[in-house]
Amino acid sequence: MDARILVVDDEPNLADLVAMALRYEGFEVAAVGSGGRALALVPEFRPDLIVLDIMLPDISGMEVCRRLKLDGVDTPVVFLTAKDATEDKVGGLMAGGDDYVTKPFSLEELIARVRVVLRRTRVEERRTARLAFADLEIDEEAYEVRRGGLLVELTPTEYKLLRYLLVNAGRVLTKRQILDHVWEYDFGGNDGVVQTYVSYLRRKVDAHGPPLIHTVPRVGYVLRLPRTERERTGAAAAGSP
Repeated sequence: MDARILVVDDEPNLADLVAMALRYEGFEVAAVGSGGRALALVPEFRPDLIVLDIMLPDISGMEVCRRLKLDGVDTPVVFLTAKDATEDKVGGLMAGGDDYVTKPFSLEELIARVRVVLRRTRVEERRTARLAFADLEIDEEAYEVRRGGLLVELTPTEYKLLRYLLVNAGRVLTKRQILDHVWEYDFGGNDGVVQTYVSYLRRKVDAHGPPLIHTVPRVGYVLRLPRTERERTGAAAAGSP
């Protein structure tokens, strides 16, 4: 099974052992020892599955999982932890985990669970490889953006910004939220960089159709149809049988 797996555990010996076992099974593996490093690596490594310890030195594994889901990252997660109480397992699954393996564990069991989760989720991942809003579309497999069928060339940061706006279409996002989710949680810049990149993005995306990226004064930005388009869409829906 060809897949990339990210192992997140602050015990170096255990992380290395798990990574080695997964590589032996043919997986491409990256390993990090903290939640912050995991969040920073996910957009670059683009794992097909994350083996995620809950007890991490900076951010809990559950919080890492929640932040990824907020970013629109639907990568399946197998929690790996010493906590084996029922409420801990329920909490992990409620946070967005797909499976829960308790320590101590056998490598054979972990690999089997990884394979099961990958098989279960890959069909769904193929269905959701395209994100769309109005005539704007992101093809995540091809890493392409099109507006009205026309290819829009974006830098990696512009792509991440547009994707975050698109997966939260209709929801007003503050500059701080955008900074945290597009420039990572330890970025030292200020809100001005968001305004600058939104301006870049508008020139490219809104050049091919009605404006979709809107400023909400003193709050932030939102991806939505212009008012006239929304009214027309609403009227058509109201008049449909």
